[in-house]
Parts: sequence; C-alpha cells; structure tokens
Amino acid sequence: MASHSDTLVVFFGATAGANGGKLGSDEREIILLVWQIVDLHEKKVGKLHRCLVKPDTLELTEQCKEETGLTLDELIKAEPLDKVLQQFQQSVSSEVKCLGRNTCTLCVINPLVIRQALHPEASKKNLVLPECFFSFVDVRKEFQKCCPNAGPVQKLTLTSMLEYVGLPAVSEELTGVREVRSMVQSVLCILAEPYNHKFTGVETVKYKFESGTCSKTEPVDSETVIRARGLPWQSSDQDIARFFKGLNIAKGGVALCLNAQGRRNGEALVRFVNSEHRDLALERHKHHMGSRYIEVYKATGEEFLKIAGGTSNEVAQFLSKENQVIIRMRGLPFTATPQEVLSFLGPDSPVTDGAEGLLFVKYPDGRPTGDAFVLFSCEEYAQNALKKHKQILGKRYIELFRSTAAEVQQVLNRYMSTPLISTLPPSPIMPVPVLATPPFLPSASSSRDCVRLRGLPYTAGIEDILEFMGDHTVDIKPHGVHMVLNQQGRPSGDAFIQMKSPDKAFMVAQKCHKKTMKDRYVEVFQCSTEEMSIVLMGGTLNRSGLSPPPCKLPCLSPPTAYAAFPTPPAILSEAALYQPPLLAAPRPPQTTTHSPHTLAYYPPQPHLYMNMNMNYTAYYPSPPVSPSTVGYFAAPPGAVAAAVAAQPHPHPHPHPATAAPVLSQPGALVRMQGLPYNTGVKDILSFFQGYQYAPDEYSSMVQMSEQARSLIQPKEWLCL
Repeated sequence: MASHSDTLVVFFGATAGANGGKLGSDEREIILLVWQIVDLHEKKVGKLHRCLVKPDTLELTEQCKEETGLTLDELIKAEPLDKVLQQFQQSVSSEVKCLGRNTCTLCVINPLVIRQALHPEASKKNLVLPECFFSFVDVRKEFQKCCPNAGPVQKLTLTSMLEYVGLPAVSEELTGVREVRSMVQSVLCILAEPYNHKFTGVETVKYKFESGTCSKTEPVDSETVIRARGLPWQSSDQDIARFFKGLNIAKGGVALCLNAQGRRNGEALVRFVNSEHRDLALERHKHHMGSRYIEVYKATGEEFLKIAGGTSNEVAQFLSKENQVIIRMRGLPFTATPQEVLSFLGPDSPVTDGAEGLLFVKYPDGRPTGDAFVLFSCEEYAQNALKKHKQILGKRYIELFRSTAAEVQQVLNRYMSTPLISTLPPSPIMPVPVLATPPFLPSASSSRDCVRLRGLPYTAGIEDILEFMGDHTVDIKPHGVHMVLNQQGRPSGDAFIQMKSPDKAFMVAQKCHKKTMKDRYVEVFQCSTEEMSIVLMGGTLNRSGLSPPPCKLPCLSPPTAYAAFPTPPAILSEAALYQPPLLAAPRPPQTTTHSPHTLAYYPPQPHLYMNMNMNYTAYYPSPPVSPSTVGYFAAPPGAVAAAVAAQPHPHPHPHPATAAPVLSQPGALVRMQGLPYNTGVKDILSFFQGYQYAPDEYSSMVQMSEQARSLIQPKEWLCL
C-alpha cells in the first residue's frame, strides 16, 4: 500500500502518436519519460529526470509534434526503451537509498501511460518491467479525496487542481517537465496542512492471468465483457491476456469460442475486473497480435456464461487443481485408454496425478468423441507434450494444442447438449419457413445497402474479408458477412456484406473494387438484400441481370421426396445447429392424395439466405448425407414399378409446370447420388439389373425419369 511507502515517483510519459485521453489507443511507441521523487516523510523533492526514447519506427504524428515539440533528429540520438528503463531503475534505486528510504510507488496524472502504453509495448518487445510499474496511484483520485468539491475525477486537470488550491500554474515550455512539476506541487499541497493526506488508493497491474472455472449461476456484469475477433486459432488464454497486458482480466475470464465442428473460430470473450478496464480494452480495437489485427467489441454477461459457464461436477473437479497448464488432445482413437494416452505423452511430460489428470470428452450415452484434456503442472511439461503434435497413436495422428478452463467447459457443454436418437423429431429435414425466422433472417429489401464480392480466393475466410475491407469494417452490420458456398459446401469465391446504409455500400464498392486479396483482384458491386437473398438461394446475379434459382426454391431436399410427409414447423435449438449426423428414426407412412400433374414443392421463399454463424451444411447438404441418416430406407423389390403403375400416365407432352406426378407411397422412393452427368435411363436400369418390374411399365418409368432429369440441375439432389 502507498500509505506504507516512503517515497512517490511522480511519473509522466508520451508516445509518438495520440496523447492525453487517447494515449495508447493508436498503438504508437513511447518516446518520452519524465520522473521526479518526492519524500513523503520529509516533504522533499529529488532531481528531475527527462529521457527521450528512440522508437523502433521513427515516425511522429503531426499531433505529437505539436504537443511535445519533439523532432525525429532528437529521437534518433536517444536510447531505446530497454536502456531508458534501466536508467530509470538505477536512478530511482539510488535516490531512494540516498534518502534513507526503502520503498517507492509511482504517481501518475493519467493511468493510461502505465496500462495502455508501457505494459503493452513492453509485452510486445519481451521486456521485463521493474516491479514498481505494477502498482501506482492516480494523483487526480487522491486530490479528489481531499477536495471533493473540485469536481469529478474525469474532469480534473493539473491546471484546475492547482487553481483550486490557490497555486499558480507552472510556467515551463518542455513537455513532461511541466506536467511532472505540476503534479509535484499538487502532491506537496495535499501532504501539508490542512489536508495531511495519506496515499492509499493504490491500483495494481496483474503479473499473470489466473485461470479458473465459472459457474452458470455466477452473475457476470455485461459492462465488463468484450468480444475479440481475428485471433490466431493457436491462441491460448495466456496469449490473449498478453494482448490485453496492463488491464486486469477476471480469474478465468478468457473464453475461447468454438465453431460448429468444435474448432476455435478466432473469437474469444474476455471478462475484466470492472467496467473501467473493459472500456480501456475497447480502445485496443484493431491493435496487433503479431501480424494480425484484433477487433474488439462489446459483449454481454449472458454471452460469456453461455461459452464459459459450466455445471458439470466432473469438470469442476478436473479443474479444481490450481496453476495447471491445460492441453487439449483431438483425434484420439475411440478405443484409447488412459494408460495408452499416458504412454503416448511419455516420461518427459508427466500428467498431473496420472490418469486423474486426464478428462475424456464423451457423448451423453458414454460414447467417446476422440477429444481429451490433460493437466500439466508446469510450462516445461506442457511444451514437451506439444512436441508430439500430429504424432501417431494407434492408426491416428493426434492434434495437441493449448487450452483453457473455459474451453473445457464449452466442449463438455457442447457434447453433453447433443440429443440422443430418441429425442430427434420424426423428420430431420425441416420446412423452409423455419429458416426464415429471426434472428437469422432479416426482411428482404430493395435498398442497395449490400455489396457483393466476386472472385475471392477459395482459401479466403471471414478474417481475410474483414482485412480486405480495411477501415470500412466499422460500417458492417453485426453478423453481416455472408460467405456463399456451393452445393458441396465449399467456397464459391463469392460473398455478400451487409452495410449500415446504401451510402456506405456505395463507398465500399468505389474504394475496394478490384483491390487485391492474396494475389487476386476482387470485384466489388453494390446490390440489395433481395438480390443477395436470391443468389444465396441458388439464383444468379451478373451483367445480364438477376435470374431466379432453379425451380424457384432452394434444394433443401429432393423435389418430391418430402412432399407427402409434411412436418410441423419447429424452432431449431442450439444443440440442433451443432450436432453431428445422427441416425434418425424412419417416418411413419402417411397417405396423401395428389393431383396427377402437380409437383408438390415447398413454397418459394425469396427472402431466404444463410447467416455467417449458421451451419450451412445443416440446411443445404449437398452432396447429401447417407440415406440412412435422413430417413431413407430401401424399398422392397418391385416397389418402384408398383408405384409407377399406380399413377395415371401423364400426357405425352406435359406442360413444364405439371411435369411429373408425385409418387403416392414413401416406399416407392429410391434416391441415387453421385451419378455422372451424362447418365442415361438405360444406365440406371442396367444398374438395377436383377430387380423385377413389369415390361409394360417400362415406358412410364422412362418418361418419369426423363421428366425428372429435365428438372435436375448439375450438382443437385437426384430423385427417381
């Protein structure tokens, strides 16, 4: 505590960019440090020190030149930051010793110089800061305690504080010297009569991030949580804490987000100790982690608990051991035993408490998932384990990477929320109107507030698009980036971006058109939400205009397969969005009468589109999953022919709108996938050689097949 400290080190710093209330927000390096010691017992002042610092990037903003009066010529002759910090440590230690004192505490007018400038820069440059930089007092807060009528802390300045106590402003031209002398006068004033102030409001900077668990029932203030995007997928909680160095993250306050496949998606939710630190974290928007810039946004306590909160006693017991390094293992053989895992890790990386330091992730019915978490007592053991990344166990290579307590909770929550087979609805394919419900689908509009990106590299991800957009990313609507996938679930080279207004979309199209991404130029066009929706349904948008999708509806299922089996609308649960393919129970047969010349399609949904956070393949599965996973079951021999015989023969030249009848029996449906595009009816009949059908029904079967083929587009589902 400062009340037990013998001396104050009045400290000031400036950067090569923004200073004052925005100091550190532009990620600029420190170029000036000034300090002076005040003896709290004798009320004496030591020597004033002013040191210039040579930055790695010799560049000053115009604002910096105007405020500090410094030039590049002066900085070129200065020492780098590590040398200046050594000078600081030596001079402070020497003076404190000469005064016969033992301890010192920093005193600043603006904590940003410590939290937003010094600690982040030292972290990036791998510098070890002197211990005194991990605690400090804010002279404004201390002054406000003595003089509560002076005004709120945020509005206090050095000039206003001196004016309040009747002292003249310091007349000094040199930046830094003026501020330090003003602070010294304020300190001496509140130390003397009638205030006799004791400095007790010490603020601290955490040395290290503390891992821990979080309960679902724990209250989390939304004013303390942020979302960080664009993180390297290998990032651990310690890497994220290092990015926010200088700010205090709550214990267990880093939650890495996972995608639908259980892999990290480059996002994390971070919980800070209070709203002040959260607000400072938001100032680090687009600061860099290595070569990547990180986006920082506000988030809510509910979002944090959804990711980091846990209810499993098994997980709580596993994570109860303090100061453990967590490693995640992925891709384990389902038959792997604890002893085999321990042998795989070897004696160089002993697991804490042996088999008790292993946590195998399982489905609710006890089936293994191939994931496991391992505890190590120190960093050295964890590093040895990570060296076995992609080595073979059994017949599988194993992925190892750093993990966090929040990720353990999230993975367990994800798998434990996966429903068993008995809980699935009768039909796994849902009617299209379900997809048109909020929050995924905004209403279509003719307002041209979207842009289309065409010609993207197939390896491009969301982060690449945001980097491509540059400063225009601030104008993107929340969750407004939509990757267009082909029917195989692979990138098509197109994407749509929803902007906040048509003007913003116009500016993006003007500024980014034919800008390069990964050695490819990308075309950027302004368009409307309606056009975007139709393209994402399978239509086309090109120089010739807008074309509707084939059959005017998305191919969410074979055209006639589910027409006879209506499914009541249902709301998708979170677990349903992320569950792996499961074997669904067959639908009970239902009898429905149909017009012989009417195709029973789902109603067209022109406003349907996919959100970037949705599992595309859950709604647009092509190539389709195995027939056994979507309720298809083999028809008995002759069922197809029997079904055809039961239908009236269509007109020899049917109208396109009434092209083919719908089979009236679910058992008469047989689906074939993966056919060559030049496959003919004879090839299909040859494939089914050995099955019985009546010769007089051959012509009906041929005609139905030809009509069905006329409706089928390449790469879409086949239904015979």
